[in-house]
Amino acid sequence: MALLAAIALSTLVFNAQPTGNLAVASVQVYSGNTRRYATKRQDLTFVDFNITADFSPLFNWNTKQIFLYLQAEYNSTVGVKNEVVIWDRIIRRKEEANVNFVGKNKYNFRDLSTSFKKAPPASYTLKYNVMPYVGMLTYGEAARTEKPVAFPPRKTRV
Repeated sequence: MALLAAIALSTLVFNAQPTGNLAVASVQVYSGNTRRYATKRQDLTFVDFNITADFSPLFNWNTKQIFLYLQAEYNSTVGVKNEVVIWDRIIRRKEEANVNFVGKNKYNFRDLSTSFKKAPPASYTLKYNVMPYVGMLTYGEAARTEKPVAFPPRKTRV
């Protein structure tokens, strides 16, 4: 038990900061139906982005895996702050820690009000969660867009 406590405490001293870059290439808003509300039209947002990041400094003797996620942060038209996870990945080995990804959101990006018409611009953040074998989870931010990206007008066709 003392060995486990020593391992958990030793990782608190370990302080590494990953380096990364996040760029949003394009944002498109289309009107469509979701599976949950098949009869209700709703704005669906598709985000094309580029991620370049090195998470290898986060790996040590106590790192089991790292959970990465791309989060969109925006205020709704009624002023409620929304944080939506639109993409994620799990890194299990140090050899996989250099992430170069070009793609689009993995999960639906929609607003409860069903429209992004008057929504203010969104900021995008690449965050991580280090999951140790023993001890506390640690969270951090690897990259952020330099300025918020506006939602374009809705398109009717793909």
